[in-house]
Amino acid sequence: MDEPDDCEITCLHPHAVRAARAHLPESNNIEAMATLFSVLGDPTRVRLLTALLPGELCVCDLATATRLNRTTVSHQLRILRDHHVVRRRRDGKVVYYSLADTHVTTLLGMGAEHAAEPLETRISAKRLTA
Repeated sequence: MDEPDDCEITCLHPHAVRAARAHLPESNNIEAMATLFSVLGDPTRVRLLTALLPGELCVCDLATATRLNRTTVSHQLRILRDHHVVRRRRDGKVVYYSLADTHVTTLLGMGAEHAAEPLETRISAKRLTA
């Protein structure tokens, strides 16, 4: 049987709709969240951020650790810095980079944990919440 394209009822569960609306952030926060996830969606940037988990590194060491060239590392760090995901500290002529805050660490940890779950586990969890 084909499913209809539109609901005949505009709101079947008003209490659930109110709860959902209460959790929606402001539009500008939604845009900021989407931008953050977009920035974190690049595999090269994820490699750099993961390499920074133990602590700060300069561009040369970060390039060596990730097996990327310095130009690529510098370019990606600029993007990450512009989006407040990493911060930098200058010590003489050397600039050190580190994760901006514990939120970034938490996002990386949660992403790694979720990605490591077997697909079957994710599907089962989805069925339980549906």
